[in-house]
Amino acid sequence: MIGFINKITTVSGERDKVMRLVLEGSDKMEGCRSYIVAADAGNSDIIWVTEVWDDAEKQQVALKSPTVRAAVEQAMPLIAGFENVATTTPVEPMS
Repeated sequence: MIGFINKITTVSGERDKVMRLVLEGSDKMEGCRSYIVAADAGNSDIIWVTEVWDDAEKQQVALKSPTVRAAVEQAMPLIAGFENVATTTPVEPMS
């Protein structure tokens, strides 16, 4: 498994629209175990995206899907910055 924590800074006032676009099609991404989009509590222009994938290749395939590509194209003019804050190795729950 692989995880990513990403910070998206939107153009002022566009956070809600970008969050909707980022979520578009996320429920259909094969190999995605968790995809959480959250509004920053202290900055109205920041979005946090936390993802967990079976592997990095599945994430790359999902990014090339028509639904995700269309959403990214719509969101790009509304995004002021993007940062991959961390790449992680998620741990399965221990029994």
